[in-house]
Amino acid sequence: MTTKLSVISSGDGPQILHGPTGLSAIVVMGPSGCGKSTLAKSLAKTLDWNFIEGDDHHPPANIVKMKAGKPLTDADRLPFLRSVGRQLARNSPTVASCSALSSSHRDVLRSFVDDILFVWPKTDQGELMRRMEEREGHFMPPDLLQNQLSSLDAPSSNESSLTLDGHLPTQAQVEVVLGYLSALSR
Repeated sequence: MTTKLSVISSGDGPQILHGPTGLSAIVVMGPSGCGKSTLAKSLAKTLDWNFIEGDDHHPPANIVKMKAGKPLTDADRLPFLRSVGRQLARNSPTVASCSALSSSHRDVLRSFVDDILFVWPKTDQGELMRRMEEREGHFMPPDLLQNQLSSLDAPSSNESSLTLDGHLPTQAQVEVVLGYLSALSR
């Protein structure tokens, strides 16, 4: 069964009420450094939904390629997208972090679960680069950011999506998403 969300604000913060609806997945999308994983984890915790870390679904060859500073092709990304899509289908309701850079990437995910809300914390290139340069231990080098930005298609008006200010603090982004979900449930 999928989950309907009603979000009510009270003095104690948002309350999430569950019931039937069509939304079974939220995918936080965008290029490296936009805060996908941080926002997706926070949303999953707030909504009490499952969480999928998209980076965990890259085949080892993709990680080796990215660590070497080589951009992924769509053919490289396909097994990764299919793996995330399978997990979305198996673990509803779910919040996932997944780059889903192009409309064709999002189509692959929708082939597994058609009722996905894509959330894009839109962030300028300078801030993305700063975040990437500051983080340690991630396989995605800052040198590949421009390739990701070149591959990025903003969600179109016919896609279920929400673009928000990726410069906002994480909790403020969560509140924007909760407000949007509340409006959807009316």
